[in-house]
Amino acid sequence: MSTDTARTTISAIAAEAGVSIATVSKVLNGRSDVAAATRTRIEAAIERHSYQRRRRRPATAPRLVELVFHEFSTWGEEIIKGVEAVAGPERVAIVLSELGGAHRPRQEWLDDVLARQPLGMILVLTSVDPVQRRQLEARSIPFVVVDTAGEPPADVPVVGSANWNGGLVATRHLLALGHRRIAVVSGPADVLCSRARVDGYRSALDEAGIAVDPSLVRYGDFHVNGGYTHGRELLERPDRPTAVFAGSDFQALGVLRVARELGLRVPEDLSVVGYDDLPVTEWIGPALTTVRQPLREMAATAARMVLTLARGEVPTNLRIDLAIELVVRESTTAPPAHPDRPRT
Repeated sequence: MSTDTARTTISAIAAEAGVSIATVSKVLNGRSDVAAATRTRIEAAIERHSYQRRRRRPATAPRLVELVFHEFSTWGEEIIKGVEAVAGPERVAIVLSELGGAHRPRQEWLDDVLARQPLGMILVLTSVDPVQRRQLEARSIPFVVVDTAGEPPADVPVVGSANWNGGLVATRHLLALGHRRIAVVSGPADVLCSRARVDGYRSALDEAGIAVDPSLVRYGDFHVNGGYTHGRELLERPDRPTAVFAGSDFQALGVLRVARELGLRVPEDLSVVGYDDLPVTEWIGPALTTVRQPLREMAATAARMVLTLARGEVPTNLRIDLAIELVVRESTTAPPAHPDRPRT
C-alpha cells in the first residue's frame, strides 16, 4: 500500500466516522486521549475498510515483543528462556504480561499493547477474539500462538507439541509394565492440549483392548492442587488405580503427596507419570517418569516466526508441532500383585 493510498483510506475512515485524520491516527497509534464512543466508531470504520497500515517504525522506536501468558507458572520460565534465546541476539526486548487465567485479553490491556506498537506478540495458552485480531492486523502487529487453548483459524500461526502422542506413549508405557487400571488427571477440559492428551490415553487403552473407565478420567488445572484433589479421590477408592498419568509435572507432585499421606509407596504400590519434564522432576524422590515437552524449543520457534512476520515475510509453515519424548525414571514399575491390600 502506497503512502497516498494509505492516506486516502485514512481520509475515508475519518470522513465516515466524522472525525479528523489526526484522530484516526491517534486510534491507530493506541493513544488514550480519544473518547470511547469515538474510538468505537473509528474501529468500526477501520474494520469495514479492511485497513492495514504499512509497517513504518521510527529508527528510535524500541524493538519489543509482547510475551503473553494466560497465567504464570514455573514452566513459563522455560518459555521465557526460549524466547530470550532468539530475541536477545536480535536486540529485541520482551514485555511480559499475565491475564490472570483468562484465555482472552481484556480490551483495555490490548489498548496498552497497541500504544507500545510492538514488533509482534507471542500468546501462550491464549488468543485474541476476531475483533481484537482485526485491530492488530490494521496496525500490522503479527501474533503467534503457543500451545493454543482452542482451535484457532487455519491462518493463525501456532506452535505446539504432539500432545496426543504424549498421552499415547505415557499410557503405552504403563500398559507395557502390566498396568490395566490406569487413571488420568489432565489439565482443564476447555484447553485443547489437555483434551489431546486424554485422547492419546484413550487410544492407548483402546488398542490394548481395555475399556475406558470414565470415573478414572479427570480434568484438573495443571497445578499441584489439582493433582492433589483428584489424586485423593482416586487413591481412596477401594478399587484404586495402580497407575496415574498426570497431565503436568505439578499435578504429578500433587498425586505423589497423596500417595505418601495414604502410605502408598511409589512405584511399588503406585506408578506415576508426569508431563513437561521440568528440571525439578530429576530431583524429587522418586525421580519422576514424565513426557518431555520441548518448551524452550517451542518458544524459540514462535519467536523466530513472529520476527519473520514482523519483517513482512511469510513463514514456511504456520502450524508446527514439535516432537515429545518419554523420559523413564524411578516413579514407574510393574503393578503390585495385590493392589487392594490394606495400606499401612
